[in-house]
Amino acid sequence: MQFETNVKPMKDQIWVVGGYGQVGQMICTQLGKLFPGKVWAAGTRMNRAEEFSRSTGGAVLPLQLDVTKPVEPSMLRSVKLVIMCVDQSDTRFVESCAQAGTDYIDISAKYDFLAQVEQLHTTMQRSQSTAILSVGLSPGVTNLLVREATMHMDQVEEADITVMLGLGEKHGKAAVEWTVDQMNATYQVMQKGKPTEVQSFGDGKRIDFGAELGNRKAYRFNFSDQHVVARTLRIPTVSTRLCLDSRWITTSMAISKRAGLFSLLRIPSIRNGTVKAFGLIPGGEPMYAVKVDAVGWENGEQVRVEQLLVGDKEADATAAVAAAVAEHVYKTESALPHGVFHIEQVLSLQDIQDALHTPLQVTTQIT
Repeated sequence: MQFETNVKPMKDQIWVVGGYGQVGQMICTQLGKLFPGKVWAAGTRMNRAEEFSRSTGGAVLPLQLDVTKPVEPSMLRSVKLVIMCVDQSDTRFVESCAQAGTDYIDISAKYDFLAQVEQLHTTMQRSQSTAILSVGLSPGVTNLLVREATMHMDQVEEADITVMLGLGEKHGKAAVEWTVDQMNATYQVMQKGKPTEVQSFGDGKRIDFGAELGNRKAYRFNFSDQHVVARTLRIPTVSTRLCLDSRWITTSMAISKRAGLFSLLRIPSIRNGTVKAFGLIPGGEPMYAVKVDAVGWENGEQVRVEQLLVGDKEADATAAVAAAVAEHVYKTESALPHGVFHIEQVLSLQDIQDALHTPLQVTTQIT
C-alpha cells in the first residue's frame, strides 16, 4: 500500500551555471570545499562538466543544463541557490527560479538585463526567495565601496568610480567580447540628478591610485555600477571610468576613439579580430585596482573620501565575491530580505572583504 505525503524535497543544491568556465570553476571549487556534494557545475557541455567534476574528486558534481531553453520550476525543487556565470538574453530562467522559490545570484555586468531582473521583485517576494545582482568586481566591489563612502557623509553629491585592469590576466572570451562591445557605446549617466548622454573612452580624468600605481588617466566606460548606485544610494552624479595598467595602450585606445576608429567595431570581422587581439597583447600584470572618490557633506562641512583596493587577478576577485555572497545566501541563519536587490542594498563591504585578501585604503579629507 502506498501513502501520499506532503513532505517537500530538501532544497540543498547549489547550481553554478557556467560552472566549468574560468570564473565558474573558481566559484565551484570554493563552494565545493564548504558544501561538498551540494555544488553542481552546470552548462550545455556535459563532457566539460564531467571533466571538471573529476578534477575536484567529486566535490563538485556535473549537470547538463541549457538556460536558453525552457526550464520548468519543478526541475529546481531541490535547488536552494543558482549562481549565474553566463549572459542571458531574457529572464525566463530567472522567472523559473523565482517561481520555484530558488535564490539567485548573477555576476552579469549588463545593466539592461539586470534592469529586467529587477521587475521580478514581487515574484521573488511571493516565493520567499532572494536574488542578488551586481556581484563581482565591477559591478560588485565598486558598489560596496560607494556604499562605504556614503557612511562617512550626511549627504553625497558625487561619486567617481575608477577601474584599472591588468593586461597580464587572460580573461574568458565572453568577458572580452563584452568589453569590446562597450568600447563604442553611447549611454546615459546621472549628472546633478539628470540623465546625461556620454560615450565610452571620452571625458578622460586623472585619478590618483596611490604611491605604487601613481596617477593614471581613465576614461568613461559603460559599467553597470554607475547606473545602479545613482538610484539605490540616491547620488546625483555618478561616473565609472576605466584604464589599463599600460598607460600607452590606454592612451592609444582613447586616441582611436577620438579618431572614430571604434565605429569600425560595428563590422563583425573587425569586431571579432579585436576580440582575438586582446588575448595577444603582450606585457602587463595580472592585477586590478578599484578606486572610489566621493564628495559630500558632513555636519555642514564638505568631505572628500577616497577608497582604494588593489589586488591580483580580476577573475579571482569576482569568484571570491560571488562565493562569499553565495555563502551568505545559502546558510539558513542568514536573514536576507526576499525580493530582487543589488549587492549594496543587502550586504556591506565587511561581508565580503575577507574573501578578497587585500586591505582597503581609505582617506577622508574635510575641506
